[in-house]
Amino acid sequence: MSVWRIGTFNVNGIRARQDILLSWLSQSNCQVLGIQETKVQDSDFPASVYEELGFQVNYVGQKSFNGIALLSKRKPDELIDTLPGQEYLGARFMAARFGKLWVINSYVPQGRAVDDPAFQSKLKFIKAIGDYIRCHALNRQDLLWLGDINVATQDMDVHDPVKLKGQVGFHPDEQAALSEVMQSCGLKDLFREKNPGVRAYSFWDYRVPNGFKRGLGWRIDHMLATSALLERCESCWIEKELRGLPKPSDHAPVMASFKME
Repeated sequence: MSVWRIGTFNVNGIRARQDILLSWLSQSNCQVLGIQETKVQDSDFPASVYEELGFQVNYVGQKSFNGIALLSKRKPDELIDTLPGQEYLGARFMAARFGKLWVINSYVPQGRAVDDPAFQSKLKFIKAIGDYIRCHALNRQDLLWLGDINVATQDMDVHDPVKLKGQVGFHPDEQAALSEVMQSCGLKDLFREKNPGVRAYSFWDYRVPNGFKRGLGWRIDHMLATSALLERCESCWIEKELRGLPKPSDHAPVMASFKME
């Protein structure tokens, strides 16, 4: 039995955040990391610097926006980098199998505004991930769906639930879509399971003046696991100190540790 640390981190530009990411990875003892919003086309992805740290590097990207990557200490036994029917939304999905463990890494569309067609695309993307999980019966195995899911699910997941209710990221239609997938696939919110009643955030908008220092955050980066995997989860936490570094991402990593065979 060994302990695996698995995480998710929207870096908001992997080249812009390279120094922060390399420094953190060198001491994080992370076995698998899902990265979102790499903002780089495949030919320019800086894979070699992460390979030097002992990671297998898989990625699918676009120029200047979107982009997703998976760093892992062992090579995946299977790797899928497209979500059927959702390719038009860009590089936002990757699924990998490590033995009995499946990891889905996703960058769910933000949605722009409730009356924007992008909001409906967001709801369809969330549903499509649920369909993918059920179609391939991944929920019958050790499954971890992680990433920037761009939905805060409870009042304690945003700094001002009264003011923000109904806005993109905290809208009941998004919450219902995510809840349906979680219920139908038997997924649990690891952070909430391990930290009941704790108010904590993983995202602080750049556009809010001193938003991080003032605690004006959202918890929209998630790790959702099947019950079998939840039983082996020791802890789940947010490494918010990275958001306070110079030139940070607007997100912080979310991490969990698991007892693995």
